[in-house]
Parts: sequence; structure tokens; C-alpha cells
Amino acid sequence: MASEFTARRTFKSDRSSPLRYIVSHIRRHPQFAITMVFGAFANAALAAAVPYFVGRAFNNLQSGQPLETILPLAFAIFASQGLRAVLQLMRNGSSEIFAQRIERDVRDELYGSLLGKSMSFHDSVPVGETMARVTNDVRELNLMMNPGMNLLVGSGMFLLTPFIAALLEYPPLALTPGLFLLFYGIAQYYYVKNMSPIAQDVRASFGEMNADVAEALEGLQVVKGAAAEKREIAHFDGLADRVRDNFIRQGRVEARYLPMLLIGLAMAGGFTHAAFLQQQGLIASGAVVAFVGQLMLFGFPVFSSLSAFTQASLGYASTKRILAIINQETTLDQNTGGYEAPVKGAIRFENVSFQYQPESAVVTHNVSFDVEPGKTVAIVGQTGSGKTTLIKLLNRTYDVTEGRVLVDGIDVREWNLEKLRSSISIIEQDIFLFSRSIADNIRFGRPEATQEEVEAAARKAQAHEFILSFPEGYDTVVGQRGVTLSGGQRQRLALARAFATNPPILILDDSTSAIDSATEDKIQKAIWTAAQGRTTILITHRLSQIRWADHIVVLRKGRVVAQGKHEALMESSDAYRRIFARYESAAPVKNEMG
Repeated sequence: MASEFTARRTFKSDRSSPLRYIVSHIRRHPQFAITMVFGAFANAALAAAVPYFVGRAFNNLQSGQPLETILPLAFAIFASQGLRAVLQLMRNGSSEIFAQRIERDVRDELYGSLLGKSMSFHDSVPVGETMARVTNDVRELNLMMNPGMNLLVGSGMFLLTPFIAALLEYPPLALTPGLFLLFYGIAQYYYVKNMSPIAQDVRASFGEMNADVAEALEGLQVVKGAAAEKREIAHFDGLADRVRDNFIRQGRVEARYLPMLLIGLAMAGGFTHAAFLQQQGLIASGAVVAFVGQLMLFGFPVFSSLSAFTQASLGYASTKRILAIINQETTLDQNTGGYEAPVKGAIRFENVSFQYQPESAVVTHNVSFDVEPGKTVAIVGQTGSGKTTLIKLLNRTYDVTEGRVLVDGIDVREWNLEKLRSSISIIEQDIFLFSRSIADNIRFGRPEATQEEVEAAARKAQAHEFILSFPEGYDTVVGQRGVTLSGGQRQRLALARAFATNPPILILDDSTSAIDSATEDKIQKAIWTAAQGRTTILITHRLSQIRWADHIVVLRKGRVVAQGKHEALMESSDAYRRIFARYESAAPVKNEMG
């Protein structure tokens, strides 16, 4: 299966169907599966021992035997139930470990799969929906194993015990347990058949509700800014109502659970049958007592399987949703056997056209230009002209629709993806910082960087001074996405992160737009220093940066309309002059480079 990244796995799960997937994970922990099944069998057998010994004691009392004959039977009951308690502890402990390990394995596998998906996949799937599958759906799989599977295995043993005991006591007594098993199986078949689509709807509606919550929280500033809280609450209420309605449908199916009626009929019919046989002198009175006690064991599977089969249906539905993510192939491949060599920095866009989806509009049209190693190229154009799209084609965030992008004369699709991406550092306008320490954010692309190297990178990015102003300095933990920092501080940390990796290709996508005027000169000098000796692509509206670029590419509506040096473009390109004039009139030009 194609992927940008393959999770480290010590096992191979069978992803051909939900059932095979579940079984493949069960087979990873055979010792716990065996102890769970053995514990369930022993539990049912020892539970059946109680009515057996009670029946024998009843016969002894009825025949006038002395009380001393009852004591061994009482001790047998005590010993059997003591052993049963020990085996139950083993069974339940094994079941819980079993379920937790499977949840861990599936969660790791799903998380690795998500990291390996292309951006085309993540663009089409809401984050909240993905989070629902990673968290709640995987948890449902855990619950399907324990208590779900644990109860189902135990129930199966309890269903067989009365039938086997009846055959051993007096074969005709097996009539009632046999009929019960037949109708119980039919009832469970229709119960699961009716419950399965409802379980799918329950999990799907929960995912939609979760996606809406995540989206609303992500855009909370927009919601508050538009005073749209009431409207969003009403929208969420509609989604919550769908979840509620699906659970009500589930409850209605559970309320019509037919085995509840069957156990009553089995008890009445079995007792009548046994009493008739006793009247005929075919069985003793104690056998009637023992047989009725055996029939009462049906109560456990009937009452427990109501929740167990529901949990199994929900877990199976969740497994289908998990596999729908894992099995979805990405359009990119990590190409582990691809080209690997130290990157020199030569870049060529050769007749590149691109569209995000087959049915969407073409974003870039037949774009061609070259970047020589160690040179700086500025890409300019109006908003929506395709500037940012081009750089995402360079590191294969997306693949071109037509044409080629080459690095050092090699098509990027032929490069080892990890080698290619580790050689390119991109600083975007929308800076993302992790909820970790400042030092960890700076060394994110190079985790082995020492503290001295982290501080050196921060100094180059003009971030060292403001970092030390925090009480915990480099150990300060920033909020999610860096919300505790100003825009300029976030961008300087992003610059420091790029400096720490020391990449041969550096891309700055309007990355200084939020820099305040007090530090603008210092940042410009830092960028100038960083650009020396490496290939640099600037997407910027800063006129100073455009001017000192070695080459300028002008885009308009996804097409290259002009390219060359600043002076030549000012003379020959109306599009470039208009762009330059607009930003020059909006802000005075400063010659930061001196």
C-alpha cells in the first residue's frame, strides 16, 4: 500500500475484512486468548457443579440418609466455587490485558497510517472525524474484546453446559435445552442483523458530531467575531439529536430482545418435562432439582449477551471505520529505494500544471523556471496566483498533474521521499508550533541538536532575547499552535527551526509578514545570512527581499507571465510594475540590506 510514511510494525495485520483484522490482532496474544477461553469453560463447568451436588444432596435427604452424607457434598460445592473464583480472576485479568493490548496495537497502527497519508487525503477528511476514529472507535474495539468478547465466550460455555448435563443425567431431558439453543440461535441472528446497521449509524453520527465540535473550536475566533454562538449551538443540537435518535433506535431493538421470553418458556417447559419424567419413575426427585438448577444457568448468557452482542456490533462497526482509514491508499509513495545523494540545490519546474482534485480547477498552468544552486529566487504575484502551490509540489506535499519538478536534475518523484524532504525547509505564513518547549520546537526537524546549537539558531533568527525574557527560558512550553506567542515571535521561532536544520534548500512563504518594524531590519539580515550558500525561494511582498533576489518569477492566474531580474522586469513587465507599484504605495520601501 502506497504511503508517505510506514509505521514501524513487528506484525502484519490482515486488513482484507473487519473480521480477519480482528482475528489477526487476537492471534498476536494467544496466551491471553487461551486463558480467557479456558477460564470461561472452567467457570461454566464449575457453575454447573452446584446444581449437580445440590441434586445429590436432595436425594440423600429424601432417602433418609444421615446428615454426615451431606457434608462431603457441601465441601465439594465450597471447593468448586473457590476454584471457580481463582479461575475467574485469571479469566477477567487475561481479558482486560488482552483488550488493552489490542487497543494499543490498533491505535499505533492507525496513527502510523494517518501519518503516512498524503495531504490530499487529509484535505478531504475532517479532523474531528479522524479524531473520533482514533479515539472513540478504537476504544469501542477494546470494549468489544472486554467485556464483549469475554461475555460472549462465557455465554457460549453456559449455553452448552445445561445441554451436556441433561444428556449425562437422562438423555430425554436434553429436549428442552436443545430447543432453547435452536430458538436462541435464531433470535440472536436476527438481533445482530437488525443491530448492525444501527451500530454503523451510531458510530457515523458520532463522528459527524465530533467533527463539528473540532471545527467549531478551531474556528472559535470566527464564531465569536460574528456573534454566531446561538447559530452554532443550534447546528450542533441537530447533530446531537441524530446521535440521540440512533441510540434510541438501538434501545428499541434491545427492548425487543426475544431471548428474555425464551428463558421463561424454557424454565416452565423444562420443569414440566422433568416433573413428568419423575412421576413416571424415570428420574429421581434430585434429578429434577439438579435439572432446573442447570436450566437457570441459561440466565447468564441471556442477560449478558444483550449487552455483549450490542457491544460486538458497535465494535465491528468501529473496526470497519478504522479499516476504511487504514486501507485508503494515498497518491504518494515514500519510495524507500529511490535516489539518494547530498542535495546541491538545483531546481527546475518543467511545464508544471496542477489541480488539487480531478474535478477541481487547474491551479498552475505550464509553469517553467530554473533555480541555480545557491541562488535566491523570488516568486511574486497576486493572491491566488499559485505561489504557495508551487512550493508544495517541490517537497511532494502534492504531486504534479502534468510536467515535472526536478531537484539536481532528478524528478522529485524518483527521490527517496525522506531524503528529499529532510533537505528542504519551508517556513510558511501560517506558523505551526507544537505544545512543547521552545527548545523542542526549534530542534523539531533535528532532534539531536544540542542546547548550544538551539541557542545559536535562535540568535540567528533574532529570537534569543525574547526567549530569555520568559521565566523558564528555552524550557517554556508554548500553547497549542503557539497561541501564547505573538505573530512575530512565532515566525522567529520558525526561522530558528529552519536554521537548526541547516537545509540546502530554504523556502520562505511570506514568512516575515507579521514581523514588527522594530525587529524587521534584524530579521531581514538574518534571512540574508541564511540565504548565503543555499538555494532560497522567497514568496514575499517585501520589496527589499524582491530586489535582492537573483531571479524573480511573476505569476498571474497560475501562469508565468514574466521572469528575470528586478531592473529588467521593471522595464519590460506591466504585471510586475503593477505589483511593485501597489506594494510600494502601501508601504515605504526600506533598504534593509544597506
